[in-house]
Amino acid sequence: MATKIRFVLLILAFTVFTNCVIAQQKQAPAPVAGMFKVTILYPNGDDKTFDMDYYEKKHMPMVAGFLGKNLKFYEIDKGISGRTPNDKAPYAAIGYFYITDVAEYGKAIAQNRDAVISDFKNYTNIQPVIQISEVKQVRSLTEQ
Repeated sequence: MATKIRFVLLILAFTVFTNCVIAQQKQAPAPVAGMFKVTILYPNGDDKTFDMDYYEKKHMPMVAGFLGKNLKFYEIDKGISGRTPNDKAPYAAIGYFYITDVAEYGKAIAQNRDAVISDFKNYTNIQPVIQISEVKQVRSLTEQ
């Protein structure tokens, strides 16, 4: 009888542990159709500088804080090459903000414009190019 109780307790402990681990795992955020994407492109060049560490740890989190609940998630890309591994990357970096409301985004940026612009000097000498797009379709390879 004691062996059966230990076995049941072991199974119970394993189940609780497994459920805790699964609950802690977060699914990666993904864009959905109808969401908007703000793309911030930093064109590369011989005289261009970009501090990726500062951008990742200071600038993007600061701007994300300004966007509040409208921001669903953001991404950062570091350019490593162009069309071929020997080609220079056309962009030093690209940042993305995924939002649900373009008007709210515009309002948040307008209210914090000076802070955003004055922070550029801390990580780059590149004038960014901004594009706002509507996500029209998201398709997984497993959906084909």
